Amino acid sequence: MLRLGRREFDPQEPVIMAIVNRTPDSFYDQGATFRDEPALARVEQAVSEGAAIIDIGGVKAGPGEEVTAEEEARRTVGFVAEVRRTFPDVIISVDTWRHEVGEAVCEAGADLLNDAWGGVDPRLAEVAARYGVGLVCTHAGETEPRTRPHRAAYNDVMADILRVTLGLAERAVSLGVPRESVLIDPGHDFGKNTRHSLEATRRLGEMVGTGWPVLVSLSNKDFVGETLDKPVKERVVGTLATTAVSAWLGAQVYRVHEVAETRQVLDMVASIAGHRPPAVARRGLA
Repeated sequence: MLRLGRREFDPQEPVIMAIVNRTPDSFYDQGATFRDEPALARVEQAVSEGAAIIDIGGVKAGPGEEVTAEEEARRTVGFVAEVRRTFPDVIISVDTWRHEVGEAVCEAGADLLNDAWGGVDPRLAEVAARYGVGLVCTHAGETEPRTRPHRAAYNDVMADILRVTLGLAERAVSLGVPRESVLIDPGHDFGKNTRHSLEATRRLGEMVGTGWPVLVSLSNKDFVGETLDKPVKERVVGTLATTAVSAWLGAQVYRVHEVAETRQVLDMVASIAGHRPPAVARRGLA
């Protein structure tokens, strides 16, 4: 059972995490939700389309202008408080690697800390434990935040993913993070080349087999773009194909830009797998 905020999810229940970037330079939308009004509209739309989690980020993942912890907090803390006030039942996640920011957003009402950089700040897990919130434990190949991998190499990429994420997850629980609120993430693109990310997807069942809920962040990423030779705005089909494979292999949480499309893919896979009845089943019965 996965427990986040006020919600509980059965192991076979797919969960959508919608991305809301509070950055002026995000790779996908170039700052479309940097201001409060469009960001809140994005939250409302995502929730109406089936997102259970809103993931708020104040620093883009890639290289760019330096963003201090103070500036990251300025971009996220007040918005977390407003989302908490406006959407009391939604699960609020914050994408940060810094314990100072984690502390501030938890005070404002966050339910989950999404550490995409693999525990580079070990105090972030301590914050999650102190506030009793969830934590995403990600494999980033020991890459420094906001840097791109250079000649990344692994003897066995999935073995390394398991070593790192399981270690981070067990440490989090030992510190006091609720076990049912810890997720593991293979970290597509983070510290990996395209072949590594494809292999991580192909072998996702090995992560699912550990018993920890698995989060995948696939949406419009470079490994999809390189695989199909498509620019950012033409990666939706590849993303949804990867989502379907990940769902079939048992991933539970999906961090996405396109909520409605992802919901359809996840519902279809769940119905094929026998976990969800068809919404309508009249054909051949009249």
